[in-house]
Amino acid sequence: MELNRANDIEIIHTAREDLETVFLLFKQVTLAQAKDGYKVWRSVDKEALERDVEKRCQYKILRGGRILCLFSVLSSDPFIWRSRENGDAIYLHRIVANPDFKGQKQFEKVLAWAIQYAHQNGIKFIRMDTWADNEKLIGYYKSFGFEFIENYKTPDIPELPMQNRNLDHALLELKVIN
Repeated sequence: MELNRANDIEIIHTAREDLETVFLLFKQVTLAQAKDGYKVWRSVDKEALERDVEKRCQYKILRGGRILCLFSVLSSDPFIWRSRENGDAIYLHRIVANPDFKGQKQFEKVLAWAIQYAHQNGIKFIRMDTWADNEKLIGYYKSFGFEFIENYKTPDIPELPMQNRNLDHALLELKVIN
C-alpha cells in the first residue's frame, strides 16, 4: 500500500530484520493486556511469527519509521473456518497495536487496508476470530460491521500456532461490497 498522506502512514510487509521488534511488541502487548485484566495468549509462537514474515503475510503500519501496529493476513484458514473456507475471504490474525500508540485507532487502519485489498482482489469476506468469552472485543469488532458467525473450539494440531490451539473462538465475518 502506498503512503497514506492523510495519516502519513505506510503499510508494508514486515521483514526478517523486524523480528526482534515483532517479538518485543507481542510481549509488551500481552503483558499490558494481562495487567489490565484482559484474556491474553498463554504463549506466543515465535516460529509462527517467523513463518508469517517469511511467507510475507505479516504487515506493519509505519509512521515516521515507527511501527504502530502489526497484523497477519491469510488467504485461507481451513483449520478454523472449515467448510466456510471457499477461497472467497481473507483472514485477519495476530493484530497487535504498539502500546506507545494506544488509542490511535490502529484497527481502523487495518480494516481500511483489508477492505481496499478485498476490493482490488475480488474478495467477498474479511474474517477474523477472537476468544469466545471476550464480549467486549466481540462488540468492538461488531461496531465495525462484523457479524458473529459461531463459536468454535479449535483443535490441538501443529498446523495452528500454539496460541490458537484448543481454544474457544468466536468467528466473525464482514461482507465486502464489491
